[in-house]
Amino acid sequence: MKTKTVHRTSVFPANIDDVFKRLQKLETLQYVAAPYATFTPADGTKELIWTVGASYSFRFRLFGIIPYGTHRINVIRFDKERIYTHEGNEHVPVWNHEILLKDMGDCCKYTDNVEIGAGWKTIFIYIWAWFFYRHRQRKWIRMLKNENGELSDDRKN
Repeated sequence: MKTKTVHRTSVFPANIDDVFKRLQKLETLQYVAAPYATFTPADGTKELIWTVGASYSFRFRLFGIIPYGTHRINVIRFDKERIYTHEGNEHVPVWNHEILLKDMGDCCKYTDNVEIGAGWKTIFIYIWAWFFYRHRQRKWIRMLKNENGELSDDRKN
C-alpha cells in the first residue's frame, strides 16, 4: 500500500519537560484534537497512562459528529525525545505517528510526522491530516501560552 507522510513542526512556548508532561495526558490529546476529531476511550476509561507495548481503543468521530470507526493506538516508544505509535482504524489502516521533541531551553521544538495509508482514500485523508496537525499545533501553542497552563475554552484565548 502506498502511503503519504504529513510533516509539521512548531516551536512551543514551554520547556520540553512541560510539553512531555502534557503529552502523557489523554485530556491533552482530546483538547488539541477537537473539533477536528474526538477520541473517546472504548472501555469508558476517564484517565490513562500511555505505556510502551500497550494498545488503546477509541471511538473516533470526525468533527465530533461523524462516526469513523474504532481508532487503535499501539504505543511503540514513549519518551521525552520521541513518541512513536502505530495507529489506525477500519477506514485508515496505516496511521503511524511520530512526535519528536527537541529541548531549546525555555522552548521546545515539536514535530509531528504521520505516515498515512488508506488505499484510494490516502490523498483525501492526507489533506485532512495536514490541516488537522496544523490545527493541533496551534491549539498546543494557545494552551501553553495560557497563563494558568490549564486546558481552556478557545473563546477565552
